[in-house]
Amino acid sequence: MKILVADDHDLVLDMMRMLLTSEPGVEVATAGDLDGALTVLDAEGEFDLVLLDFNMPGMDGLDGLARALAAGRGTPVALMSGVASRAVAQAALDAGAAGFLPKTMTAKSLMNAARFMASGEKYAPVDFMTAEPGGVEDLPEMARSLTEREMEVLGGGCRGLSNKEIALELELQEVTVKLHMKTLCRKLDARNRTHAAMIARTAGLF
Repeated sequence: MKILVADDHDLVLDMMRMLLTSEPGVEVATAGDLDGALTVLDAEGEFDLVLLDFNMPGMDGLDGLARALAAGRGTPVALMSGVASRAVAQAALDAGAAGFLPKTMTAKSLMNAARFMASGEKYAPVDFMTAEPGGVEDLPEMARSLTEREMEVLGGGCRGLSNKEIALELELQEVTVKLHMKTLCRKLDARNRTHAAMIARTAGLF
């Protein structure tokens, strides 16, 4: 089985490669953003499955999924995320995704899901999809203390955006973004915004 994994966090890529290739007969290619994934798809031919991080550069919501599905020419494409809601997961499935994988999945569940999707079936964890909309069970423990706006600000920080750029993207005042950043740093016990982004990425939030 040949799988393409795309994520902008090297730690996640290394972990996914290690978990997937621990099974005999599994080959894994990687990319750091959507454009890189599309390039690999074009250059290396057919894959049995493509796994895309929902929050990585180039995705632009479900537009990135559509681009990958078109480029894959029938290859099953699934989304991964540490923070996306059940509504996002359902929208992705409705848009043609082969599945949705929370980054909190165990290694055994990940491999079973990969084989299931590669066989042409759709996959999403039952406990995740049946959780109450917006419930804290949709999020890794670390994220549960953060508000939705703080998560959006943190996501911008993880993408390397400045406070001004985050403010423009979220249609907020820059001083408001600074306040959210200060608050989330305190909640994550981070020394600064860079440390907060590191903590979030290591925890698989983005």
